[in-house]
Amino acid sequence: MRIIALSLFAIAMLATAVASPSLAYDAELAQKLGADEHGMKMYALVLLKSGPRQDLTREDSDRVFAGHMANINRLAGTGDLVFAGPLAKNDRYRGIFIFNVKTSAEAEVLLATDPAVRAGLLTGDVYLLYGSAALQQVTAIHHTLSQD
Repeated sequence: MRIIALSLFAIAMLATAVASPSLAYDAELAQKLGADEHGMKMYALVLLKSGPRQDLTREDSDRVFAGHMANINRLAGTGDLVFAGPLAKNDRYRGIFIFNVKTSAEAEVLLATDPAVRAGLLTGDVYLLYGSAALQQVTAIHHTLSQD
């Protein structure tokens, strides 16, 4: 649980830094990002964990996880996924998704598009998260930092 708390704290700090390059309120950006009067909005946090199927061959597992990564990139490209990442090795969770949706049902639909979830290699616990609307800008900023 400490890993999750630290990860969420880091995300919150990054979102705060991204949101405030200047201290002037930007009404146009707030509206574009769906921010409320506090600069916040609802997301769905998915805590990914190992699923019931762990018996795939290495080749099949590699193929499924290649699809998992392609799906992450697709969802990030559409704006449905604002953050994803693996967690450090622990006894419970493998990674997180933060979906740009308001309901758990919407998050479940997006989660079901993941090949690793469909194959049973991963499953997810969905929680609603009220956070900075600026979090939606992390992926775009990440592309300016990555040499990939």
